[in-house]
Amino acid sequence: MTPKQALPKLMKYCAYQERTHQEAREKLHELGVYGDDAEVLIVQLIEENFLNEERYAKAFAGGKFRVMHWGRQKILYALKQKKISDYCIKKGMAEIEEADYLATLQKLLQKKYTALASQEPNQAVLKQKIALYLTSKGFESELIWRELQNFFNAI
Repeated sequence: MTPKQALPKLMKYCAYQERTHQEAREKLHELGVYGDDAEVLIVQLIEENFLNEERYAKAFAGGKFRVMHWGRQKILYALKQKKISDYCIKKGMAEIEEADYLATLQKLLQKKYTALASQEPNQAVLKQKIALYLTSKGFESELIWRELQNFFNAI
């Protein structure tokens, strides 16, 4: 496929949902466009605002937090894996409000406690299981243990 033929396909691909520069490059490779031709098309998509990694990072971070209840660590690693710049990652992470972040952590903690409390009589083991779950969701361990302490002191 020629670059001229690939451009409308790539525009449609990028208009459908936010994409990273790397995803656009991979799509171009699937379409048989490589090297300088691919880079010229990437630049054109950026200039025409079809590609915007800052916008992508904001959408990704906000969406993964609100919908999937991912913590900052998991979002950060996912964005790094997608080769997003540190600047764009910082902008994306700013989409997560501190109060919402804590509220989500507390909600997940309460939900996991409710699910496990009747099955696990040992409080130390229960705390460990909840902490492991919250860590797997990408929350920071210091924050998890602080909230666990507050939670167990309150019950």
